[in-house]
Amino acid sequence: MITERKDKFFSFGFMVIFKYPFWLLYRIWFYILVALPIIVLFPVLIISISREQWYPFFFRLARFWAKFILIGMGFRYQIIKEEKPVSGQSYMFIANHTSMTDIMLMLVAVKNPFVFVGKKELAKIPLFGFFYKRTCILVDRSNAESRKAVFLRAQRRLKQGLSICIFPEGGVPEEHITLDDFKDGAFRLAINHQIPVVPLTFYDNKRLFSYTFFSGGPGRMRAKIHSFLMTAGLTVEKTKELKEQARQIILKELLEGPKKKLP
Repeated sequence: MITERKDKFFSFGFMVIFKYPFWLLYRIWFYILVALPIIVLFPVLIISISREQWYPFFFRLARFWAKFILIGMGFRYQIIKEEKPVSGQSYMFIANHTSMTDIMLMLVAVKNPFVFVGKKELAKIPLFGFFYKRTCILVDRSNAESRKAVFLRAQRRLKQGLSICIFPEGGVPEEHITLDDFKDGAFRLAINHQIPVVPLTFYDNKRLFSYTFFSGGPGRMRAKIHSFLMTAGLTVEKTKELKEQARQIILKELLEGPKKKLP
């Protein structure tokens, strides 16, 4: 009995002495990796966002930034594709949202230039926020006028041949929730513009780098691009049906994917 207590004490002491400092340094390292390419490439980035038609070039720089961060954090990313997006085609990309690395993994997984639709609060992040608010479509989810404005800005970007990316849960759910309910916006936009919805499943981001500060670590980070959901001929009355279809695809994969051997 006494021996068991000693073992538990030493085990806990080991975790405190080694794991917590590692997690602290790991989080600090993440923010260094986020900032470093932005600082080094700042003049080029400024030029790339000075005109909307130069956005594809900015997008290529953003993909480099994302790969730099994932590799630097020790994540061996793997992209599994059921269907491959066609170059020059516009899509609505959606995925489950569990981690700050979701943005990076989405940029790595998808080569077609797309614009994020995201919450305006992220624009307050130093340095990152400067480019975020100038390249993404910001939305204040508590403001009806802001939500309407998203449709107009997205329409302009789609006419430029770009795609749109939205995390349809509308935020990051509590960690015990596998997949939260989806909002209508992404699917209404896709139907209005008759573009395919492309569901992606991020399997490992919550486990490897969740919003819980003292957690995570290097490992394999997988994303799956599912078969497209076509919207040609659909009307807005089918929004909820399309939304639930997309959610069930991702939910099923999150529940069953870890149980089966992935490529």
